[in-house]
Amino acid sequence: MPALFLLEPGQGPEVSLQGFVRRHPWVRLTTDPLFVHHDRGAPTRRVALVSGGGSGHEPMHVGFVGMGMLDAAVPGKVFASPHNRQVYEASKAVARDGGVLHIVKNYTGDKINFGIAAERLAADGIDVERVLVDDDVATESDETATGRRGTAATIVVEKILGAAADRGDTLTSLAALGREVAGHSRSIAVATEALTSPNTGARAFELEPDQLEYGVGIHGERAATAITRPPLAELVDRMLTDILTSLPGDDRKPLLLLINGLGATTELELCTVLELAARALGDRGRDIAAVQVGTFVAALDMSGFSITLTQLADGWIDLWHAPTGAPAWKEATR
Repeated sequence: MPALFLLEPGQGPEVSLQGFVRRHPWVRLTTDPLFVHHDRGAPTRRVALVSGGGSGHEPMHVGFVGMGMLDAAVPGKVFASPHNRQVYEASKAVARDGGVLHIVKNYTGDKINFGIAAERLAADGIDVERVLVDDDVATESDETATGRRGTAATIVVEKILGAAADRGDTLTSLAALGREVAGHSRSIAVATEALTSPNTGARAFELEPDQLEYGVGIHGERAATAITRPPLAELVDRMLTDILTSLPGDDRKPLLLLINGLGATTELELCTVLELAARALGDRGRDIAAVQVGTFVAALDMSGFSITLTQLADGWIDLWHAPTGAPAWKEATR
């Protein structure tokens, strides 16, 4: 049985969040309903940013609550959407005069519950907009009714919008910017070993030693197929090809490169992937304006990584490098 400290039956993320706020006491924890928020926001911010989703992806989203990023985050149970009441109460708690912007990953439960909360907020006279993140090219198919899943590009959207909110952007302009960033971001993930099920303590699926899942999901969803594991440089090049093929717009624009661990991948491995990706993009004549590497969007203890590329427009790089007090953010490299 894989090594994992399992949650006790019926236990949600509350105890973990209590530990999180003990470590970061300026983050406020509300338990009924469950959400975290902070009150260190810039006085220039007119719009509150709220995101959330199932637990098991830490540090997303609670680790990105702080000055320069999210005002509040709403965690569900492991891999389960938060309830609409959580989203509603969190949004009410942090709403500013200019309204609330919801940053939502493209999953059915998240869309439904954030949508219900938005309707309730609108009934209260609070202006609400939504940015939907749908970056996973593994589910970019006419056969996938729900479209691309929302994965690691979510933190790119949260970071850039956080800085734009701090400079005083309006709800309308933030929503438009967020949709542009999401629209110019694509990701794909691979795994050599599945995550451990919190319910059974067993791996969610089994792979042969020479195989990997190409296009795995962040909830442990299997890819469409397992492939024979190629050399790492060859694998990274294939991933970049699929991402770049999907990216819209001007291929002369600079790129933001994000290498994300899925939970059990070491910094040694992630930095190796970063270097191989940077070399491969350089060989293609693509300019890398900034990189970020680390575990930001985990899938419990999955052994794997994802690559995200964002095609940057004018002014986005300054927003990316703007300061933030979010506890899980690593200073991005210029």
